[in-house]
Amino acid sequence: MATRQQTPVKVHQFGREREPVVVIDDFSGIADQLLAAGRAAEYREGGASYPGIRAWCVPTYLDRRRDLMFQLMQRIFGFRQRLALDVSTFSLVTLAEDELAPLQRIPHYDHASDEVIAVMHYLLGPESGGTAFYRHRRTGFETITEEREPAYNAALEEDEREYGGPPARYHYGDSDRFEMIGEVEARPDRLVLYRGRLLHSGVIPTPQALSDDPETGRLTINMFLRGA
Repeated sequence: MATRQQTPVKVHQFGREREPVVVIDDFSGIADQLLAAGRAAEYREGGASYPGIRAWCVPTYLDRRRDLMFQLMQRIFGFRQRLALDVSTFSLVTLAEDELAPLQRIPHYDHASDEVIAVMHYLLGPESGGTAFYRHRRTGFETITEEREPAYNAALEEDEREYGGPPARYHYGDSDRFEMIGEVEARPDRLVLYRGRLLHSGVIPTPQALSDDPETGRLTINMFLRGA
């Protein structure tokens, strides 16, 4: 898929449900500046179920690729009326595996609405870990919609009765509960877009190397867009 500026853009459709996952390489052209800003930011607890810490990220750099973003929002996700930014943060995964809560040990979804698009902007290379996408074996769900939430939650309870609690680790690959259906590798200045309802999990290749020091930790930018 080419754009007027010839930015490398690929659209993956993992699994049976074929939800789009958009990968844009060399997105901003200022990855080093963003990395420096992230390393100078002030962090606090990530909140919700995020296994780490976060800091505000000024999102105005997206304006550098405004035309491309709007083109993708319309052509891929069907948003033609409005588009708003909900969240914009530098993010550091920091929790040791034995500190993870049960729901942090399995793939998750960000929001059941089809209006929410997750944005992952990688600032580091493959050694930092990308993002993997999953199918829940018991239900066959790859996305969790509002209509599916009750059945999915009930199935997770069935999983726990049959298999016990999930092991204390960052989930990656296949398990009794989930099947991996796709993966996006981290690369500096690679931006990834996907609906928040997709089941996914961050790839953490070396959990023992996680750090709350942004100079050495797994530093990314995470955003949520809401459209219609």
